[in-house]
Amino acid sequence: MSLEAFVRQLHADGDVSGLPGWEVDWDDAPLAYKLYRGLPTLPLSSDIPMTLEARVTPVEPSLKDIGHYLWYVYGLTQVSYSLASPMRTYRRFVPSGGGLYPNELYVYLRTEVGVPGLYHYDAAHHRLVLLRKGGFDSYLTRALGNRCDLSSCFGAIFVSTMVWKNAFKYSTFAYRLQGLDSGVLLGQMQEAAKRFGYASRVHFRFLDRPVGHLLGLSGSEENIFAVVPLSVQRDIAWIEDAGGNRMQVTADELCRELPAVQHDYYVRSRSVKQILQLTQMNEATAIDSLSTFRRFEPVNRAESGLQTVYLPSVKRLSFDLAAASRARHSPESEFVLGRVTAHQLAALLQEAVVSFAYRNDLDGVAESLPTRVALYGCFYNVEGIPDGAYRYDAAAHALRRVLAGDHRLRLQKGMTLHNVNLFQVPICLHIAGDNEHLIPQLGYRGYRIQQMEAGMLLQRLLLAATALGMGGRPLLGFQAGLCDELYRMSMQGRTSLVQIPIGHCHHRPRLEGGLHS
Repeated sequence: MSLEAFVRQLHADGDVSGLPGWEVDWDDAPLAYKLYRGLPTLPLSSDIPMTLEARVTPVEPSLKDIGHYLWYVYGLTQVSYSLASPMRTYRRFVPSGGGLYPNELYVYLRTEVGVPGLYHYDAAHHRLVLLRKGGFDSYLTRALGNRCDLSSCFGAIFVSTMVWKNAFKYSTFAYRLQGLDSGVLLGQMQEAAKRFGYASRVHFRFLDRPVGHLLGLSGSEENIFAVVPLSVQRDIAWIEDAGGNRMQVTADELCRELPAVQHDYYVRSRSVKQILQLTQMNEATAIDSLSTFRRFEPVNRAESGLQTVYLPSVKRLSFDLAAASRARHSPESEFVLGRVTAHQLAALLQEAVVSFAYRNDLDGVAESLPTRVALYGCFYNVEGIPDGAYRYDAAAHALRRVLAGDHRLRLQKGMTLHNVNLFQVPICLHIAGDNEHLIPQLGYRGYRIQQMEAGMLLQRLLLAATALGMGGRPLLGFQAGLCDELYRMSMQGRTSLVQIPIGHCHHRPRLEGGLHS
């Protein structure tokens, strides 16, 4: 199967089962976290603050601050026993497909706290594990294409994906989940950074092998999906003119500058299978040279003739990220049809989209709202909004109605896994993106970038819904083609990526306890 066909298949029918005949060996399942062995460790403070409001004046972070930040981004936050399943699960503040958490975090610290160097965030023990000691500004700057001045940063975070951590269950479909999970994690990372007073920029394009070489990762088992420099300065210095090819290096040249390192770690699985399509996709996305670095140019999408429903003017939501993160969960059968007003819908959509604006290496220097993903929704019984299927126009803060009526039956029939009763849901949103998955512009790396940006917007929606007293459930088990037809997305060159029912809900019956002070 070609890679183009593989990408199409991931979206064809919402089948999350992966390869035909794939059998899940639960007895040999990997851990949800990576455990390094025999390396120096740096304990982090467990005295976690229970509120997280935005800081007025950012200060150079202490090791205690960094520990609190990492915990709110990806720490183990909750242990849960469900009445439906006797299995104990450890949860984090971000959702993850199947609760498998395929990502890992690595940290480059440039500050004087602890020992400057490269670390792995050991979520199981809330500590840092030292992988390489020393400063690597020049190496990392060149790996990022000479676009970021790390001297203005106190460090950087690397978001990786361990292939087997969710592929053991989902086989080939794991690739779609890995991109989406990485994006949700990036969204939480950015929201937490705002509260701690840190500026951030997401780098999607970098030299993959040198970054993996720096951290001692095996590309067949684990790959870096994003690099995020952090600073207490308002803006991270962005080098607009990288000097052309003269300042660029190839992956091979950079790898030769540092000796290889190999670390012992534990993931529990005795048998880790190689899945050909996943290996091929990771190889196809790898970048060996950044000499052709170009800014992403948005595509103009013309539309006309749609009825407009202007949403009421509302203020930005102000909420405690810590409280919203603790309250957020993913309902299934717990949705109950309740009252939702146009003001609540307006606040939900506005907060999600406005907070989604961020700095990255696709759009250049300024913080901007990406145009690569869009927001659509079907609304039923929302006070002040006629039932129908709409596209949200963020610039006008308005809904463009594509098709009037109640579409819950159509959406329910389009689900491949009927774990949510959409007749109990007043808001069913769809995040959409380019139907070529950015491959013509960015190669196969464009596909995973698209999934990550969808995940980043998704996390903003979930947090905003929680702040409004509602719940949201990310779904990939739906027929994208049916939704594309409903919204007439083919005319815009888009396709549905994620489905998110949002509404009032009961809490699932389960025993749970927080893993914090």
